[in-house]
Amino acid sequence: MEQIRRIKREILARGAITTYCRDTMLLPDGKTADWDLVDHNGAAAIVAVHEDGRLILVRQYRNALERETIEIPAGGLNRNPDGSKEDTKLAALRELKEETGYEAQDAELLLSIYTTVAFCNEKIDIYLATGLKRHGAQHLDEDEYVNVEYYTLEALQKKIFACEIQDAKTVAGILAYAAKNN
Repeated sequence: MEQIRRIKREILARGAITTYCRDTMLLPDGKTADWDLVDHNGAAAIVAVHEDGRLILVRQYRNALERETIEIPAGGLNRNPDGSKEDTKLAALRELKEETGYEAQDAELLLSIYTTVAFCNEKIDIYLATGLKRHGAQHLDEDEYVNVEYYTLEALQKKIFACEIQDAKTVAGILAYAAKNN
């Protein structure tokens, strides 16, 4: 296939976590097309396994869906003082602590996903956390309202296949964890 390349990027809007762009693309036949892009800094998520084998998830309201969702702990990458992106493992561990009050002795990369490749470059590294210890209370952002919940792997798989859990990072993380443990 001949190369498709961007010849122009116009920033249409900047939000708190994304930038909305219009890219003008040069196509193999010499024509151009305008494509939308949602530019995202990236995120990290964590499948947290309690010592009793249950997984720790969070329930929170999501404006885009206008309802509550059940998700693995996750959050966007912060910027370091030098402008570089925060390490994804550190971000995943930070989110686990902030959203659930748990710390992990260890975390290993389980998988990486791109959430919506047709128009968004958001990449989420998903970690597996073990050796959890309760650290204390949640440390939520001012606009976060998060409930901590515990589920068996089997219960979560049933919820996924009943379409009760539809969040991509959560589905991917739980199913990857299940495959790893088979």
